[in-house]
Amino acid sequence: MTSTAQYKDRNLIGIIGDEDSVTGLLLAGIGHIDAKQKKNFFVVDSKTSKQQLEEAFQDLLKRRDIAIILINQHVAETIRELIDEHTDAFPTILEIPSKDHPYDPSKDSVLKRVQRLFGSD
Repeated sequence: MTSTAQYKDRNLIGIIGDEDSVTGLLLAGIGHIDAKQKKNFFVVDSKTSKQQLEEAFQDLLKRRDIAIILINQHVAETIRELIDEHTDAFPTILEIPSKDHPYDPSKDSVLKRVQRLFGSD
């Protein structure tokens, strides 16, 4: 059971995705830059290396103010092993579709866990 202390300060949503997804969510008001100039968003493009993506993901995982990380599913495929290793309740990782890449439930790590829990493959 999760104690209140573990999640009471987690009030932000992090986003890792393509420019359209990140821009849309920033316009919706989820953008935040803290006193140390750390952003809760990361834009991935064709020039983004896997190492940069892994570092951005790890940075969001370590933050104590992030409750949910939204990540484009096609971007998540690049760091699938890191996403699958994450088993903590917070931050929760949710894979979302992008304009150019539709959602594929067979690749969603959360859905796979739920299916294993209920014994369906």
